[in-house]
Amino acid sequence: MIKHIVMWNIRGDTPDQKSQGAQFLKSCFGGLIGKIPGLLLLEVGTDTSGVEHACDVVLYTEFESQQALDVCARHPAHERVKKDLAVLRTARYQVDYAPSADFASESENERAAA
Repeated sequence: MIKHIVMWNIRGDTPDQKSQGAQFLKSCFGGLIGKIPGLLLLEVGTDTSGVEHACDVVLYTEFESQQALDVCARHPAHERVKKDLAVLRTARYQVDYAPSADFASESENERAAA
């Protein structure tokens, strides 16, 4: 399994403009569910902390393999989402990793054993 996490800061001069952008981003990624082979889980969250150093939006996904993540990156539905969101973001950060059992929570260990 590969976990793929992306965080963005959204363009906007007011909290309302940023909120509208975040909702648009959320709806775009929601449209990928069921279209990307090997995509196991997709969540989009908006920051609730309000701290200055926080990102506005986070995408959390799980893929069955690195190959599935690579396919997603080139999938036409994902390419459309990237194009739609290109002008919306002011910054983007990404981390991809294979989870380790060293620090997994009990629920993650139970899910892996199932």
